[in-house]
Amino acid sequence: MLLQTPAQPTHQSGPPTLTQRPLETPSAPSTEDLVVGASVYAPQGDSHMLVEAMRAHAEHIRGGRVVDLCCGSGIAAVSAARLGAAEVLALDLNPAAVASAAANALRHAPAMHARRGTLTDAVELGPFDVLLCNPPYVPAPDDAVDHASAASAWDAGHDGRMVLDPLCRMLPDILGTGGMALIVHSEVADFAATVDQCRAAGLTADVIARTHVPLGPVMRERADWLAQQGHLPAGAEAEELAVVRVTR
Repeated sequence: MLLQTPAQPTHQSGPPTLTQRPLETPSAPSTEDLVVGASVYAPQGDSHMLVEAMRAHAEHIRGGRVVDLCCGSGIAAVSAARLGAAEVLALDLNPAAVASAAANALRHAPAMHARRGTLTDAVELGPFDVLLCNPPYVPAPDDAVDHASAASAWDAGHDGRMVLDPLCRMLPDILGTGGMALIVHSEVADFAATVDQCRAAGLTADVIARTHVPLGPVMRERADWLAQQGHLPAGAEAEELAVVRVTR
């Protein structure tokens, strides 16, 4: 989901700290190998961090039912299929994202399919063994979202938790027994809130990886407002990303 406009790649300051993955773990598709529509979030630092977390948990994904919520181009869904998931469903509200993910399924992942859908659809189509999510998480002055726009990949209401809060509440209804969720987002949407809300829902939740990345164009444009709202330190030039692992 977020950091910037698709045309401007973000570079991580360093790799996330994760369990060493097996050498035979299949590689993720490169951004250049993916179809990415004009209004679709192109894979960036947060996307790749999520994929690395998946690769570190390949044994949990292999043979399972996986849902990639807020799928964008479908990079996480394709990666799950490459890791041996038995079935992968990619969901997004942006029709262009669904079209991109479907095209990437045809090119890279026969076990994957994409459709327009929401959290409610994930509940109805579950339970899943694994949920993957790189949601919109950038705080925005306006709560209105045009789901056909590029901004729908990052704008997430005044506190950045327009998707994260209902996701935390609904995870017990999406995950099967023993299921796992991997959720990536920025410090601007409050890692502790995600962990605390998932625990309040009866789940186990912890931050398993962190890294810092330079602020992209969207974050730089809103930096003063984000600092005024307490989402970023004044004068910040970077933000912290983290992956939260949730298990049922």
